[in-house]
Amino acid sequence: MSKTTSPLWSELDFDSQASYQLEIAESYTGISIRLPFLVWKGVTEGPTIFISGAVHGDEINGSGCIRELITQAPFELQSGTLVLVPVVNIQGFERQTRYMPDRRDLNRYFPGARTGSLTSRLADVFFSEIVNHCDFGIDLHSASVRRTNFPHIRADMKNRDCAFLAEAFGTEIIINGSGPEGSLRREATEHSCPTIVLEAGEVWKVETSYVETAHRGISNILKKLKMIDGELFLAEYQLISDSSKWLRAQSGGFLQFHVSPGEPITKGQKISTNTDLLGRETGSIISPYNGIVIGMTTIPTVAPGDPVVHIVLSSKSEKEELEAYVDNVDEQSLENRTRDDMATNIHITEDKEDLYG
Repeated sequence: MSKTTSPLWSELDFDSQASYQLEIAESYTGISIRLPFLVWKGVTEGPTIFISGAVHGDEINGSGCIRELITQAPFELQSGTLVLVPVVNIQGFERQTRYMPDRRDLNRYFPGARTGSLTSRLADVFFSEIVNHCDFGIDLHSASVRRTNFPHIRADMKNRDCAFLAEAFGTEIIINGSGPEGSLRREATEHSCPTIVLEAGEVWKVETSYVETAHRGISNILKKLKMIDGELFLAEYQLISDSSKWLRAQSGGFLQFHVSPGEPITKGQKISTNTDLLGRETGSIISPYNGIVIGMTTIPTVAPGDPVVHIVLSSKSEKEELEAYVDNVDEQSLENRTRDDMATNIHITEDKEDLYG
């Protein structure tokens, strides 16, 4: 798409903010459905970045983060423009569901079609009116329902600008990949707006560790682009991986977790134990990989085949390096505080073999 047409905010003065609304559809009563967003213009010219939340309507951690950027204005924007969109899937958000009313996943329909389905039309409006006028994008996501994600960035590291954004954001873990066909980050990047995704936390929540991680990462990117002043705060170690795997239950029952989100694990390590309701062991999951726990189920009951733990894969040496970093990093660091916060939502027990030898 061409970026020659003027965006809605083209007449906005420097060092100012203005709110706008895009008409995206009509309800069954014929009332217009509108998508609100805010544009924040810096003191001088510079890059234009969109920051979006709730492309999946129940993933509102990003919405809470963007809302705080709008209401608290935690920095002075020296140059460039921020386009802040707290909720993209406004209809899913109103129904507290991941999907659009036509049961489609919005994050598979970009760049959209003006005369297509309801989902395609929203994708088209957002893409043509916002993405098409931005130089970079940051899309904020959470895990899907009944899961949680340890904060990590997903980006196409073969794209120089995406790699720049991903590394500047500053999380410990980056997963390399272009993203699914039709996803916002993939299509935006292919249309000359390099875009990355933050994955963290759970649906239907605004979590303190998520907001702090997102704010720090966004600020880091703005600093690297000379849009705001200040010192960068990055994780002391970054693992870039090309792949990840879900470990699945082999038997049904009640789970006893032996690992927590963000924990380095070793090939052969016991991840969880299944028991029946009277505590009799029915099976266990042993990791066939070295890596880091980046996702977990939040439901402690499983049937065979249910996903339990999501692992980003690493070499043995990478895992050992990250493990040494985790063991020695300041307990008050954002990463370790996030590990502690997320672990409080999951009951974790020691493996009996570790306890009793």
